[in-house]
Amino acid sequence: MRKIFLLTLLACCMLLGAVAQAAQITDVKWGVNKADVLRIVVDVTDTAGYAVDMEGDTLNLTVNADKGAQVPHSKAVKSSLADSLKIVDKGSYTVVRVPLKQRLPEKSYKAFVLRKDPATGRPFRVVLDVTPRQASYSGSGAATTVVSNRPVVSNRPTKNNSSIKKNTVIKTSTAADKKKSSSKKKNDNKKNTAAAKTETTVSKPVNKSDADKLAVIKGNGRFRTSGGLDGKIITLDAGHGGSDPGAIGSDGTKEKNITLAITKIVKEILEDKGAKVYMTRTTDVDVFGPNASDAEELQARVNVGEKYNSDMFVSLHINSSVNKNVGGFSTYYYPKTDNDLRLAKNIQNKLAANFGVDDLGVRQANFYVIKRISMPAVLVEMCFISNEKELTLLKGQWFQKKTARLIAEGIEKYFA
Repeated sequence: MRKIFLLTLLACCMLLGAVAQAAQITDVKWGVNKADVLRIVVDVTDTAGYAVDMEGDTLNLTVNADKGAQVPHSKAVKSSLADSLKIVDKGSYTVVRVPLKQRLPEKSYKAFVLRKDPATGRPFRVVLDVTPRQASYSGSGAATTVVSNRPVVSNRPTKNNSSIKKNTVIKTSTAADKKKSSSKKKNDNKKNTAAAKTETTVSKPVNKSDADKLAVIKGNGRFRTSGGLDGKIITLDAGHGGSDPGAIGSDGTKEKNITLAITKIVKEILEDKGAKVYMTRTTDVDVFGPNASDAEELQARVNVGEKYNSDMFVSLHINSSVNKNVGGFSTYYYPKTDNDLRLAKNIQNKLAANFGVDDLGVRQANFYVIKRISMPAVLVEMCFISNEKELTLLKGQWFQKKTARLIAEGIEKYFA
């Protein structure tokens, strides 16, 4: 019996050891592209959470994985932003420190993850992109802490307990802008041949650059903002999908599945009231396709709204934070027309007045899908998957149906 007990104990220890080593950093690499954007890639053996914070002039990327013995403690970097990076082993997690040559605003850096790809042998990767000031993202608006497109939940505390936002802040280069502008002109010419609808004229944007003004002009130059839901064209964007799980809860619940479930319910409610509703995705897929860049995936979502000449674009997401006590609803907008803020307020007011969770309010942000689309658009963060109480809510059909109904009511009120 004692021998059996010892063998069982040894097996358990080996299993625990394997679990402990499940997520380990195997390499930290860097590169600089033509736009002088510094990219740092952390290779990890398994899925791992991350967080980013700025400490003085040092940018810290915290990854919930052990530092492999083969990973050096520092690396030289050739970039206008930094000369070196340090990899600090904190025991159960690792911090990649990047001493910057210039102090940058928070919107100048973003982090996301790339899924493990068995076909190519590529591991799970945490990626941090840092953009120099001269190539910084355009437009005003707040970006809180980290803005990222493919996040996972971080279980490790950082000195900054602000929430980690999702959805990539716009990353462009001169060449990319020229290509996009050329493509948009072709699409606009095609759309101008379409039969005109009876709608109100686009509100003229204020204090925007010529490029931003061009981004606001729809194919036929019009969208509808009143007169009820009947006949309105609405595009709904279920955040993440396919190779991009979005934020992940402590029990493995994936953001992409909940956003899709709620988006489908919103669609059904709106269609019952006479609206014509399109979705950027109706199943668990990447909208652009596998192996797309952030810009390609986000632009593919924007393209759906433009293709159908929508009156409105609504993107649904679930938030996540390194602070597990943070929770609540929030709605983001970019002020490219006079109607974006009004749409955000109508949806946020419905959610805030009918749930017993925190009202984080309406916020302005440079999220790609709401800035680079011509019609009024918002991005709704439906509670926090990192908050255990809200995670339980998010998984319940009652919560999903009620959230969907309130979002639909906010949309209906906007058109009233």
